[in-house]
Amino acid sequence: MPVSTPTIATKVSTVPRAHDETSYAEPDKVAIAALKLDLKLDFDSKTLHGSAEYGLNWKDPKATQLVLDTRDLNVESVEGGDGSGNWSPLQFALAPRDAVLGSKLTIETPTRPSKVRVTYTTSPNASGLQWLDPAMTEGKKLPFMFSQSEAIHARSWVPLQDTPGVRFTYTAHIATRADVMVLMSADNNPKAKRNGDYVFDMPQPIPSYLLAIAAGDLVFKPTGARSGVWAEPAMAGKAAHEFEDTEKMIATTEQLYGPYRWGRYDLLVLPPSFPYGGMENPRLTFATPTVIVGDKSLVSLVAHELAHSWSGNLVTNASWKDIWLNEGFTTYVQGRITEALYGKELADMERQIDQTELAANELKELPPQMQQLRLPALDGADPDDALSEIAYVKGAWFLQTLEQRVGRDVFDPFLRGWFDAHAFQSATTDAFVDYLKKNLLAQHPDAMGDAELDAWLNQPGIPASAIRAASRGFAVVDTARIAWLGNGQLPTSQVTHDWVTQQWVRFIEGLGDTLDVAKLKQLDAEYHFTGTPNGEIAMRWYPLAIRSGYAEAWPAAGEFITRVGRRKLIMPTYAELAKTPQGLQFAKEIFEKAKPGYHPLTTGSVQALLDKAGTGK
Repeated sequence: MPVSTPTIATKVSTVPRAHDETSYAEPDKVAIAALKLDLKLDFDSKTLHGSAEYGLNWKDPKATQLVLDTRDLNVESVEGGDGSGNWSPLQFALAPRDAVLGSKLTIETPTRPSKVRVTYTTSPNASGLQWLDPAMTEGKKLPFMFSQSEAIHARSWVPLQDTPGVRFTYTAHIATRADVMVLMSADNNPKAKRNGDYVFDMPQPIPSYLLAIAAGDLVFKPTGARSGVWAEPAMAGKAAHEFEDTEKMIATTEQLYGPYRWGRYDLLVLPPSFPYGGMENPRLTFATPTVIVGDKSLVSLVAHELAHSWSGNLVTNASWKDIWLNEGFTTYVQGRITEALYGKELADMERQIDQTELAANELKELPPQMQQLRLPALDGADPDDALSEIAYVKGAWFLQTLEQRVGRDVFDPFLRGWFDAHAFQSATTDAFVDYLKKNLLAQHPDAMGDAELDAWLNQPGIPASAIRAASRGFAVVDTARIAWLGNGQLPTSQVTHDWVTQQWVRFIEGLGDTLDVAKLKQLDAEYHFTGTPNGEIAMRWYPLAIRSGYAEAWPAAGEFITRVGRRKLIMPTYAELAKTPQGLQFAKEIFEKAKPGYHPLTTGSVQALLDKAGTGK
């Protein structure tokens, strides 16, 4: 996804690698071990109101304060509990709002109580919540709301130690209108009835960014004994069919990396405004409907989010500067799941697309220090902006390289051992390097030397020794495209009939920066790219059409970026429109129409892009 360039400290730091500079919390002094939520979910006011109660683990015998992260919360009262049901008021102070970190909440706890309770109300504009009117949903009957807590947005709807370095169990009681179903990243009952009163339990400890909630017109469809799909009624059947291999994915991953430790694995298909492809909330992955295209060609998203059940949810980066430990590992595991279920060819296509786009985009646009896997401290930077495809693709590429050097019969047990040894813990890059040297490189010293390891982790770009992914299926695509560009004869339906999304992506990406309008019209007449329901194709076709002066595609491009809120899919079209005065005006008009249905994260990204274009920078 497009990222801004944050200011990153480059000096050598003596601060421990596990320190999280994007949180005010002081978990080395006192840490939240258990969370109890009691909230009213109010669609009319677009707020959550109630209390968060914490079971505390006091670590520093001299500590007399509990410091929490908040953003735009109205904190009404704070109390300390003795564990026997007795509560007494505590003094607290809410600091001025920082644009990135929010407001530091300092609670005076001179008696070091075992429990603290904060009563509060969220803002209608909470950055981690989206409230949709019925008209913005699939069914058009009931309102919808959902959370997006990663990276540091949980603090906008629960006062917390909002850092991946702190894990806690939680329970919740949510009250709301009786006609909507409420779900959380917890033990959702597939047979639950709508009644406006819901209770949840998450017995496994999770970090704050995996705290999730959603409410709306939701029904359940099973896909296996421990898996299923929640969605609006009109979407549920299609989603269950598209994701029918979920149970097989779970079993495949278990064979590779050990048991699935979270009970159920369900998917919640959100409205198109969801800003991401998926979010790996434990027990309840949030998924965009844009991957439901009818041929399962985009279900690698499910493989990715499921893989997080081992890499990310089970073993978590201790701070966002080590995000590759979540996303690089997960992208690697995703490829292994895809290969096992759908074949090496599809997995190779996806790896080649990822690697090609990394070279074409991030490696050209990002400053050198942001091309490292082991990022420097994110002092002053928003971790949302610091996240790039480097963490995903370079991280997976590094692990693929290790696998190629030692073989899967060695690498698979090694990776499983990493997950087992650090289960339900937060880790740093330094911890992984120590584990890698002790448990793999000591036995296979020729697999990777210190200089190459440093190049992967601490240097920009991709090491020259890296083996590029290559797909045989793309050779057919490239041949067909080159022939058409030369003789004007499009490949026959016999050639393209079985092409999957990844092959069409390859076809379009090879057309160059611009193309003659007559050729674009020829493609459209044959393949109907303009108006395609496939977001992966749309995000590449519309920018090409706009750059090439293909005005007939503009209305459909505008409809697409109005209807879809997934940032990855729409930002390239906005970026291309913003390059000309006419396009910028059109983009602004579309944005005004689309903004009420966008998630706050998407709104912020588009607004920043348009503002920058408007200043001529």
